[in-house]
Amino acid sequence: MTEPQPDATDRAGPTFGAWMSSMWLYTILRFGLFFALWGVLVLVGLHGFFAALVGLLLSVPLSYVLLARPRARFAANIEARLSTRRDDRARLDQELSGGDDRHDT
Repeated sequence: MTEPQPDATDRAGPTFGAWMSSMWLYTILRFGLFFALWGVLVLVGLHGFFAALVGLLLSVPLSYVLLARPRARFAANIEARLSTRRDDRARLDQELSGGDDRHDT
């Protein structure tokens, strides 16, 4: 007797839409932080390329601290998708090998 195979809706892990949503949220927040810093620096008196460069240099450590939650959610979604793919691959390898662990030589 064979076991019923799980279909695509039974798999654990985030959907493509959830993964893209977390990626775009993190990306937009990073850009938003950069442009907010750039705007503040322009208002303070820095102009042009120098203001953009300082804004970029300040946004990197600030985003590391301020955007830890969205970054962790994004990383967790990536890890869950990779884990699901690894499990699917192992299941497929098991099915294709006929459930036998012997190697033909």
